[in-house]
Amino acid sequence: MTVYLHSLGCDKNLVDSEIMLGLMHEAGLKSEADPAKATVIVVNTCGFIQEAVEEGIETILEHAAYKESGQCKALIVTGCMAQRYRAEISKDIPEVDVILGVTDFPRIVAEINALLNINKEAKSYNILDEELFAKRAATMPMHVAYVKISEGCNNNCTYCTIPAIRGAYRDRPFEPIIEECKRLLKGGAKELVLIAQDTAKYGTELYGKQRLHELLKEIAALDDLGWLRVMYAYPEHVYPELITTIATDDKICSYIDMPIQHCNDAVIARMGRKSSEKSLRALLSQLRDNGIAVRTTLIVGFPGETDEEFASLTRFVEEEKFEHLGAFTYSREEGTPAAKMKPQIKKSVKEARLKEIMTRQASIAQNNGQKLVGQTLKVMVDGSVGEDNGQIAYCGRSSKDAYDVDGAVFFSSPVEWMSGDWVEIKVTKAQAYDLYGELIEHE
Repeated sequence: MTVYLHSLGCDKNLVDSEIMLGLMHEAGLKSEADPAKATVIVVNTCGFIQEAVEEGIETILEHAAYKESGQCKALIVTGCMAQRYRAEISKDIPEVDVILGVTDFPRIVAEINALLNINKEAKSYNILDEELFAKRAATMPMHVAYVKISEGCNNNCTYCTIPAIRGAYRDRPFEPIIEECKRLLKGGAKELVLIAQDTAKYGTELYGKQRLHELLKEIAALDDLGWLRVMYAYPEHVYPELITTIATDDKICSYIDMPIQHCNDAVIARMGRKSSEKSLRALLSQLRDNGIAVRTTLIVGFPGETDEEFASLTRFVEEEKFEHLGAFTYSREEGTPAAKMKPQIKKSVKEARLKEIMTRQASIAQNNGQKLVGQTLKVMVDGSVGEDNGQIAYCGRSSKDAYDVDGAVFFSSPVEWMSGDWVEIKVTKAQAYDLYGELIEHE
């Protein structure tokens, strides 16, 4: 029997997908790249915002067709959308055989056995059982691996569905995380990326204090590690020891993903966030003084956002000049406090504000890139992208660019490089969000 798994949404969801895939491999199912040939199809969904839900529905329907045109005998839907809209999926998409939310996906083998009349007992797990993380089957390029250090969230932002979907914040124990990192490095990973809903809170639930800086130091001391990166640290919880650790350890990328969502105090208050424009500017100044590049995300068109409040956000973006920035229009999510706030902003206004923010950021990114022209960067190779005048064309990243979300560094070489190799590139051109350069000669 074979399985095809389609994973949607964030990298935290991807870790869940890899756990499920590992469980299914252990049970004897082999991965199949063509869904038309798979015995079992699993769609791991995202349910964070309405756009993700719509993508999930389209993907489920697309794969449901293989029950007629392909060899699919079991269609399973998992993930955040399954957790949030279990009854609706069951009613509206009868082709789905099993629906498993974010808390019960470890039952997937037992459900497959029942569907396919396999008389074999499957072990039960809790979603934070450390044994599960040891069973992960890699779906990423082997040189990059995500490490989920906690589950759930207690921040209760007024626009967010995650606490309702994934539950309260829970830490994973310190030592098992280190053991997982060792396994991933032994399996070929060169870059480890720590993820959670809020990584900066790590330790507060299990140990009563913030321990992310301690975790970083322990991982950075492991043999075979090249880079260690921190994603999704809420600004309200970024603390001095964390900044110092990121800035001073050579293996820890001088980079932090820190979603601020807005800078205006009134909007921040309506969002249920605990920061302010003053505290954000002070924190950003501290990060920059320590040479740390910042990726952030913004929400435009939040309920009640006035022209003046949006203007303060554009001013903030222009002045802070983020190395990396993503923005989204506010999504009105059922069951959240923000969904009941008035006035809700018109779609056309939200889209116009998104366009303005991203146009400004494109110019900032271009200028940031232009400052790197003539400099030599240490670049991790992510893979080849074709040919260039008889040479092999490659893309890679500096330590201040995260895999799959930030810009790339493109170069050509007569020498073959593997993903995860490091090369030195002299930057010759900056274009939009990407850099282009020449390979420095190696002995």
